[in-house]
Amino acid sequence: MEPSTVTLGVIVGNRDFFPDQLVSEGRRDILQVLEEMQVQSVIVDEEMTKLGAVETWEDAKRCAALFKEHRDEIDGILVVLPNFGDEKAVADTIRLSGLRVPILVQAYPDAPDQLNVERRRDAYCGKISVCNNLYQYGFPFTLTEQHTVLPQDESFKRDLQKFVGVCRVVRGLRGARLGAVGARPNAFNTVRFSEKLLEASGISVSTIDLSEILGQAERLADDDPRVQARLESIHGYVPTPGVPEPRVVKMAKLGVVLDAWMDAYDLDATAIQCWSSLQRNYGVNVCTLMSMMSDRFMPSACEVDITGVASMYALQLASGQPSALVDWNNNYRNEPDKCVLFHCGNWAKSFFPAEITMSNAPILGTTLGVENTWGTVVGRVPAGPMSYARISTDDRHGQIKSYVGDGAFTDDPLDTFGSRAVVEVPGLQRLMHYVCKNGFEHHVAMTLGHTADILAEAFGTYLGWDVYHHP
Repeated sequence: MEPSTVTLGVIVGNRDFFPDQLVSEGRRDILQVLEEMQVQSVIVDEEMTKLGAVETWEDAKRCAALFKEHRDEIDGILVVLPNFGDEKAVADTIRLSGLRVPILVQAYPDAPDQLNVERRRDAYCGKISVCNNLYQYGFPFTLTEQHTVLPQDESFKRDLQKFVGVCRVVRGLRGARLGAVGARPNAFNTVRFSEKLLEASGISVSTIDLSEILGQAERLADDDPRVQARLESIHGYVPTPGVPEPRVVKMAKLGVVLDAWMDAYDLDATAIQCWSSLQRNYGVNVCTLMSMMSDRFMPSACEVDITGVASMYALQLASGQPSALVDWNNNYRNEPDKCVLFHCGNWAKSFFPAEITMSNAPILGTTLGVENTWGTVVGRVPAGPMSYARISTDDRHGQIKSYVGDGAFTDDPLDTFGSRAVVEVPGLQRLMHYVCKNGFEHHVAMTLGHTADILAEAFGTYLGWDVYHHP
């Protein structure tokens, strides 16, 4: 599902001996910025509390009741301090609301020539007090880059954009429903994971045996309207020159069954046993179907890599763009900060602005027969910004751990097949040491743009995971 609009519960703080006009201006400013950035808001009106702000215990109760009415809509809370504010009322509001969502704290700056009774704010100090109370109450929170900042400043708009991403990631992962199709390939101990550790963070895993999927697909008739519709969508998604049409029909049948299973269990993402049972028992690669799902914001990962697809889903939520699962696959020449990312061909076509095509998997074909590996998506990612992330369940230490970072796709020459890219990551050798020393998988998820700071905040501050943010 495409990332949805975020709704924030807004608390405008106040302390009554500061000028009323500062509160009215702050309320107006923040609502204008939220509207400009297409962020929905839930806020007490000016008839419900004095100036539509929160200062007293009664104000806290009224605001909390409003938030409770909209608890299913609210993704995060924004605290706005036009003046010092009442730190206890802010914390009480959040506690009474029962919400456990990300919290962003903003405070207005004072102008040096307006430190008079009419325009003085003292929000610089008030923010410290609000954060102290949030800490005492046990509420994790997010800070703006600048301690005090005007809502209209580009710095705050960047803070807000990042916070919106954090809210999407936290809400999405806390209720994520992932599907495991088949057993992991026996050779891939790498992708073992703990369902129980994921469940403790709100991530559920539904499973189905691959034989059930293949059995249902085999029973579908070629002329079934659902198969024909899926066949049409495949041909509309990727050119299939040289691909035997019966193989494409088999992919269409597989797609129908996978879609029905995902719908039945309301699944957000899947990890599929793509190697080697599908090729041996069904005669196709599932890459194109996985690419199509990822492109429709339903990420799909290879080799039943559930924590890999969780990483894809997190990146998708953070960036608002499709993600892909890749191998840290090859060094690039003798350039230590560059490497080749590769997979047989399951990346969303959003990564490939140039024309893509369907093909087979030459490497798998050497042992499984090339005729059984049709279905890969062949394309090269052009230069541009990228982010990468990996979530892993560490059973030895009973925790979920992760690493995140930003890099760049490059246009360096790369003569090979499949879905591929050359990427540059500053300090890549240090990152590879970290990955190896800490027992991470050979798979990593990637997306377009830079979103590592969003994931680091979401994973570490709100989900309580161990996170390494590669500098």
